[in-house]
Amino acid sequence: EAQLTPEQKLLRAIFGEKASDVKDTSLRVPSSTKGTVIDVQIFTRDGVEKDSRALQIEQMQLNEIRKDLKEEQRIIRDASYERLRAALVGQPVVRAPGLKKGDPIQPDYLDQLAAADWFRIRMSDELLNEQLEQTEARLKEHQQELDRKFEDKRRKLTSGADLAPGVLKIVKVYLAIKRQAQPGDKMAGRHGNKGVISVIMPVEDMPYDQNGEPIDIVLNPLGVPSRMNVGQVLETHLGWAAKGLGRKIGELLERKASIDELRSFLDQIYNRVGGRKERLDELTEAELIELSENLTAGVPMATPVFDGASEDEIKSMLRLAGLPESGQTLLYDGRTGEAFDRPVTVGYMYMLKLNHLVDDKMHARSTGSYSLVTQQPLGGKAQFGGQRFGEMEVWALKAYGAAYTLQEMLTVKSDDVNGRTRIYKNIVDGDYRMDPGMPESFNVLVKEIRSLGINIELENQ
Repeated sequence: EAQLTPEQKLLRAIFGEKASDVKDTSLRVPSSTKGTVIDVQIFTRDGVEKDSRALQIEQMQLNEIRKDLKEEQRIIRDASYERLRAALVGQPVVRAPGLKKGDPIQPDYLDQLAAADWFRIRMSDELLNEQLEQTEARLKEHQQELDRKFEDKRRKLTSGADLAPGVLKIVKVYLAIKRQAQPGDKMAGRHGNKGVISVIMPVEDMPYDQNGEPIDIVLNPLGVPSRMNVGQVLETHLGWAAKGLGRKIGELLERKASIDELRSFLDQIYNRVGGRKERLDELTEAELIELSENLTAGVPMATPVFDGASEDEIKSMLRLAGLPESGQTLLYDGRTGEAFDRPVTVGYMYMLKLNHLVDDKMHARSTGSYSLVTQQPLGGKAQFGGQRFGEMEVWALKAYGAAYTLQEMLTVKSDDVNGRTRIYKNIVDGDYRMDPGMPESFNVLVKEIRSLGINIELENQ
């Protein structure tokens, strides 16, 4: 709703103008954006009537809340009745619907009995009577708590939203957008080893090992020594050992090895290294085979902080998996098929994609907004800003001798207000001359020096 001047308010008050001036300030999705709508939320100001869509969404949310609370109540009720059943079955009654005094309670009797009638049963054992009363009280109390919770949530949902002055309604539409990884996207491991994807190759061009298995990610080894995060190398070795052990277990299952051989191999994995020992001899044959089948993709490993696997332990795991203790193997270039000069460290590492995607960062400015004080272009994509040509970049152009380019950068492309207006007009007219003037930053400098009590004046500009 548009803000009114005092005069307009007075006229409205006198003449009772009914139609208020409302404008639609909705944000539109850009035409190139593709995604899936995953949620819509409508916030309406207090006192403004909700439209049918807002009421529909509100009703859906209330139904969802009601369903969740009913499910919670059902779980608690079922658990309570199960505990009572275990306590009551076979016990003699004093009074119960459809039973005589002294009759024992049978399971099928409880199955047919209505839920409310359970609490009319009186047993000869006073402890059981007390348990029945406590369960009934607890269930009633929990039902009241859930009703109170539902009422609170209903009140929050149905009451109007506290919106900024002049805003009648806010509609929030949540879009889920799926993006493929591409060069420029940021990824990281768990050791501060972050970086951007430089190139994505077809799988047949990736390096491969002696079994013909291609590797997924190639990391630059120069990222390790200077940063000293050796954890990533140890993680890679341990991951390779875990995968190799899984492959070994798979081979044992394939050739239908004896249970003793399988148990012995698993014992070497679980009980020769690490802190906690596993009692594998207590497992039945079926359980042992099921465990082995679950491990064929790789043996899960956990290394606590400050108490991780030592180098010797990792080496013993690699040895057990039949892999080289160095953690390195010979790789072949996927494009030429030739082997690389020296063995390469290969293994499994946990990598995740960070929320710094090149699509969100890509940005180009021609003209746009300028800072009020310095008259230089603003910075950042959000302000549609320019790229800062800093001190070091100026040195580079000076060293290169690109004087005209440098003059452009420091004047008409930056804070020479008259010059940039003139060159824009010249370009529109098809005249590509540049006429640089005085940068505004010089005037700012003059004002700052004057503020120190030193007067500077330009004789002729």
